[in-house]
Amino acid sequence: MQRIIIITVLLINSISFGQKKDKNLFEGTQLFSSKNYIGAESDFRVSQSNNEEKKAVANYNLGNSIYRQNQPSEAKYKFLNAVESAKSKEEKHKAFHNLGNSLMLEENYAGAAEAYKNALRNNPYDEETRYNYALAKKKQKENPPKDDKNKDKNKDKDKNQDQKNQIKKKTKETVKIKKTNKITEKTKIKRILIKEIKTIKKILEKIKRTSRMVIKKKMIKEILNHLEQTNSKLKIY
Repeated sequence: MQRIIIITVLLINSISFGQKKDKNLFEGTQLFSSKNYIGAESDFRVSQSNNEEKKAVANYNLGNSIYRQNQPSEAKYKFLNAVESAKSKEEKHKAFHNLGNSLMLEENYAGAAEAYKNALRNNPYDEETRYNYALAKKKQKENPPKDDKNKDKNKDKDKNQDQKNQIKKKTKETVKIKKTNKITEKTKIKRILIKEIKTIKKILEKIKRTSRMVIKKKMIKEILNHLEQTNSKLKIY
């Protein structure tokens, strides 16, 4: 089984000139060397809070102490802090390298590969980082994200849902149009009937006013014609 290479060497050289000023940073390195990672973590936390000048170093060493306690998920945040406050390429290289290690243990191979790549940008000659980068890329290829596997299925699902929504929308629009047409037809029929009723009423008034039978018969015939015309118009609807 292939294993990741861990850089556990603390950034001692870069802080040696300031050890007298930062007692906690110095004592933390001593405790770490004797494998007292809990004690080292405590000292590095104090140093991280009090020594702004050596914040990158304290964060990196703190991340290593936590990493050694099998807590990569917490350690990665300290390595990220170390990257953000790093002042030299050496500090960035080591922080990125061990950030990659933490992400590897979380099986975040894509994130680990990116971290190792950034480490190599700061030190392209480190063979241990190069080895880990190749391993991360291999693991990434062997373990594609689950989201990618379901990508096509989700696309098809979304496509089918869109089609259903479009059909539903069109159905609603069709029903609405039909309702509108029905209302329009009823309105037209109502207008025709009102008009014809008015016409027939006028004819009836004329019948009342005349006494001649011939004229009455003629008017009655006119009324029948109007009714027949009305019936014909209504058949259209």
